[in-house]
Amino acid sequence: MIQTSSSYTKTAVVLHWLIAIFLVGMFVLGWFMTDIPKEAPKQTAFDLFDLGVYTWQVAQEISPRAFYFNLHKSLGITILALIAIRILWRITHKPPALLTSYSALERKVATGTHHLLYLFMVVIPLTGLLMSIYGKYSVNWFGIELIKGADNKGLRDFFEGSHEFVGIVLLVLVALHVVGALKHKVIDKDDTLKRMTLK
Repeated sequence: MIQTSSSYTKTAVVLHWLIAIFLVGMFVLGWFMTDIPKEAPKQTAFDLFDLGVYTWQVAQEISPRAFYFNLHKSLGITILALIAIRILWRITHKPPALLTSYSALERKVATGTHHLLYLFMVVIPLTGLLMSIYGKYSVNWFGIELIKGADNKGLRDFFEGSHEFVGIVLLVLVALHVVGALKHKVIDKDDTLKRMTLK
């Protein structure tokens, strides 16, 4: 295992923020797409999130709901790959020690939260992938078919419930992580956040 300095490696920092952005985007996309009516007409151009910023063109006509669900699945598979790389990097590169200014309780909370974040970051895309595998439709990654749908409603519903539950837990953990980081920045005024930057 490679010993690191008092800060995280640049690779770890980039993966941390990239995954964080992806996860936030997936929560927003998840809430957005569930409100799209199933009977909406098919089309080949989609104004992403109806913001007027970017229009996504597709080869074949599909409904808005199908487009956003497929996008959610594709991004989920991408996140799973990034998380696998992040875990591999963490295993092979020892993270910096916690600051000596941390109390015993802070050390336990920080360590426990990080372990749970890693666990649920893996579980949420896995449950989403399994939900898709047991659905009616194929699992596609940006238009490339990866796995045929097994069309098993019982298992699909189980993993759908699991996916939603894990999502709520992960959201709480992320909120706790952010609150902790802000506490160290605003109240403790220590170098916790600086260690997760490219400086």
